[in-house]
Amino acid sequence: MKRMAALKLLAFPLVLLIASLLLFYSPSPSLLGDWDDAGSWKAPFRPVDLLPLLPHRVAWPVLRSLRSAIDLLPTFVGAASSAEDGLEWKGACFYKTTAWMEFHNKSQSQFGGGTLHIKTKNAHSWTCMDLYVFATPYRVTWDYYLLSREHTLDFHEWEGEAEYEYVKHNGVSIFLMESGMIGTLRAMWDVFPLFTNTGWGESSNVAFLKKHMGATFEERPQPWISSINTDDIHSGDFLAISKIRGRWGGFETLEKWVTGAYAGHTAVCLRDSEGKLWVGESGNENDKGEDVIAILPWEEWWEFELTKDDSNPHISFLPLHPDVRAKFNNTAAWEYAKSMLDKPYGYHNMIFSWIDTISDNYPPPLDSHVVASVMTMWNKIQPAYAANMWNEALNKRLGTQDLDLPEIIVEAEKNGTSFDNLLTIPEQDDWVYTDGKSTSCVAFILEMYKAAGLFGSNASSIQVTEFTIKDAYTLNIFESNSSHLPKWCNKDDNVKLPYCQIKGRYRMELPGYNTMQPYPHMNENCPSLPPYYYRTKGC
Repeated sequence: MKRMAALKLLAFPLVLLIASLLLFYSPSPSLLGDWDDAGSWKAPFRPVDLLPLLPHRVAWPVLRSLRSAIDLLPTFVGAASSAEDGLEWKGACFYKTTAWMEFHNKSQSQFGGGTLHIKTKNAHSWTCMDLYVFATPYRVTWDYYLLSREHTLDFHEWEGEAEYEYVKHNGVSIFLMESGMIGTLRAMWDVFPLFTNTGWGESSNVAFLKKHMGATFEERPQPWISSINTDDIHSGDFLAISKIRGRWGGFETLEKWVTGAYAGHTAVCLRDSEGKLWVGESGNENDKGEDVIAILPWEEWWEFELTKDDSNPHISFLPLHPDVRAKFNNTAAWEYAKSMLDKPYGYHNMIFSWIDTISDNYPPPLDSHVVASVMTMWNKIQPAYAANMWNEALNKRLGTQDLDLPEIIVEAEKNGTSFDNLLTIPEQDDWVYTDGKSTSCVAFILEMYKAAGLFGSNASSIQVTEFTIKDAYTLNIFESNSSHLPKWCNKDDNVKLPYCQIKGRYRMELPGYNTMQPYPHMNENCPSLPPYYYRTKGC
């Protein structure tokens, strides 16, 4: 063990020494690098290329500082459709890369196949590589390139006329993994802990949100759990929840990043005719492990959050303004809630509350091409999951039924609608899916608000299934005077929030809280780019 430790300590200076000798003292000119076609000097290696060769304890902190989980996202560089319409771009390794498609019928099938030609030149070092993902609506594959030469990717046979026609007119989409093989593997290492139910996972989620959203995560003074007087809780009061570890913690972290919401889940309070306090929630796990809409006694819900929810939920209580509460029709709210009881969580329309624009909702390098390729992959791996998440919703936007994802993309093209435009068509609250009306955690609450009369004359012109969680807590319907909050609210905190945080180590931030007056067609075409998430007026 001591010998191994000594060897590891020697490895770093040895690599640096060898590098110095190669660069400055070698009699062979080739070891000094090379000159590319443009006359620029090409180094034999870059320092970062040697990092994986160093001891883990030396290399990993440096790699972590150079890369992040976002490096898992590919960059769309273009689509290759024919030799006449050649494509050219700068790769992460090869600074001159070209591609073109050759159609052939080596398979002797009705529609034949094709070969994608990729020519790589002008590598910035001898040790780099470029990693690519290739996609059509019918398939996703990948390859990597180490050498400056012409490479080929063979499509032996198209999956019928639809794929042949699509590639002929639109090409094969090409995505560059800009971090290369090592960077991508390192980024996967960053993503993995986001979903682990460990202290490592929690700190990874916190670090991600600090880096990519500018969240602060200031620690609150203890106790981190409030002594609540439930007499101060009324029907319609809103619960904003932020989970920061485990499966839901990782999912919520990514949801927060793309939407700009500083909470990832929501629930709503209700009192029945006898004054008993309940919590309505879309996304409550039942005995079968299904996420459904549930109405639970407050005591049961709160006990679970305190003792059984291993995602370390941070929870804030957002009371309605007294003037708004006076308009709240409790009978209508209960009727709506009971009509939705045990229905599935609203997976159908979840992503469509996020995507409102063609390009201003995707954090770089994410874009609609990447979304389409991810959907294509899931359509192959989990067709039932894909149908639940987006296929049925996309069919409604097209006015079609039962088309799968490739057929949807082709049909949209036939109708003159690009796929990125199709994604932006607003969800309609009255759409009914095969398993009933679809409401996410926040849409369930806002639909209840609609039924209870809180949107007034705007109710018919507002589609709440287009709202994100941020859109909900920025509505100007909550208590605006902090002196009117319950006495137990933030009692032990030296920072007086305009709402009541009732659980959590870190202080919850809700930027823009209680500032937005409802208006017709709100939140149907809003941008949401990190880290500032600027919103255009009237979007």
